[in-house]
Amino acid sequence: MGAAQSFNTSLSFNTSLTGSDINISAAAAAKLKELFEEVGDEMDALRIFVSGGGCDGMTYGMTFSDEQTPFDSVLDSGDYKVYVDSVALSYMRGVEIDYVSKGMGEESFVFNNVFSATGGSGACGACGSSGGGCGA
Repeated sequence: MGAAQSFNTSLSFNTSLTGSDINISAAAAAKLKELFEEVGDEMDALRIFVSGGGCDGMTYGMTFSDEQTPFDSVLDSGDYKVYVDSVALSYMRGVEIDYVSKGMGEESFVFNNVFSATGGSGACGACGSSGGGCGA
């Protein structure tokens, strides 16, 4: 066995992000502000995450977070914070987070332009098998 490696735990990956790093539409920003007013001081931030996802490419998601990790970059809007770890941030380039109404009271956050950010083709051989199907 070789010598044990030691890692420098004083390294900090925390960086400040700007609107050019994380593109949040005006509609999404307004909805996020509203949601953070509702949860009050219970949550510190919104965490954006990315996971692998079949033929549709990467799957994007968001959740409330009450803990910042040493590997997070932070966008501070003044009304709320957004945490993104360094791996997820590499897949966020060119992605816009929007909040849309699809009619009949159906509203949701959407991640636009994800194929540009992940290099996906948008083509799917097994429609509906990974996160919304083809053309979703």
